Amino acid sequence: MNLKHIFQKGTDSEAPTLLLLHGTGGDENDLLPLANRIYPGASVLSVRGNVLENGMPRFFRRLAEGVFDEEDLVYRTQELHEFLDQAAVTYQIERDNIVAVGYSNGANIAGSLLFHYPNSLKGAILYHPMVPRRGIALPDMSAIPVFIGAGTNDPICTAKETEELNRLLTEAGADVTVHWDSYGHQLTVKEVEASAAWFTEMFRNNR
Repeated sequence: MNLKHIFQKGTDSEAPTLLLLHGTGGDENDLLPLANRIYPGASVLSVRGNVLENGMPRFFRRLAEGVFDEEDLVYRTQELHEFLDQAAVTYQIERDNIVAVGYSNGANIAGSLLFHYPNSLKGAILYHPMVPRRGIALPDMSAIPVFIGAGTNDPICTAKETEELNRLLTEAGADVTVHWDSYGHQLTVKEVEASAAWFTEMFRNNR
């Protein structure tokens, strides 16, 4: 298991494991408080990206801001997918019961998992994501719920980018919920609260 990570066993064995994926410059500790806000009973698997950009951890390389190194993105997505297979065995968690929670670069790698590997995730909370790749056939995402947190004034993940990602996921069959705030690229309390309510509705009330 070649990705640095933290695993915390939850008290609710039926709840999805929360896969936490930080933004650029973060690490495996950054999003731990979010897990408690979303559902404190869930097991948590928080991962650090394997790529460094000027000393800042990321999950894949980029050529410039908003321009992904697609070859590295595909490689790192496979790396994370295989890591999840290994982690499921090591920590005795259900491989088909993992929900990603990603911010910015972490949201992009989570989106890439959805774009490249059918059933790699049971669902995803994506805070300020971009479209991972364009011009590829997407797998069937029927019944996969996805929450997108977006800012109407986000200079990196523009409203147009969010709408395109929503369209691509929806056309692939995903059940997408978009929450808009009138802020920029920062993660807001309102969108975290909205994602927690969404998680409760999707994964706790319906079981």
